[in-house]
Amino acid sequence: QVQLVESGGGLVQAGGSLRLSCAASGRTFTSYAMGWFRQAPGKEREFVGAISGSGTSTYYADSVKGRFTISRDNAKNTVYLQMNSLKPEDTAAYFCTTSGHSDYSVRREFYPYWGQGTQVTVSS
Repeated sequence: QVQLVESGGGLVQAGGSLRLSCAASGRTFTSYAMGWFRQAPGKEREFVGAISGSGTSTYYADSVKGRFTISRDNAKNTVYLQMNSLKPEDTAAYFCTTSGHSDYSVRREFYPYWGQGTQVTVSS
């Protein structure tokens, strides 16, 4: 069983930055690929990005590429989402997720483990 707890959301002006954190339980955290999704009101939950267990590989949705960066600190069992140049359309609840193994996917259905989410609101 894997437990995920996100933090770091808040209200920020357009053009600003936020860093989200996701603390994970599990003794084999370094073997888990980790992902971030987001969900705006009335919309489907969408893929934001993912990172391999070692942290050497990352993958991003086109909508955030060049603005968002995923990293991880395996000593702290924590993954981060650094969000820069935020836009009002980035407003959403952001969720941390993992498959519990080394693979990742852009598909929401691929992931059995989810955090509770943290709200990010970008004002114009």
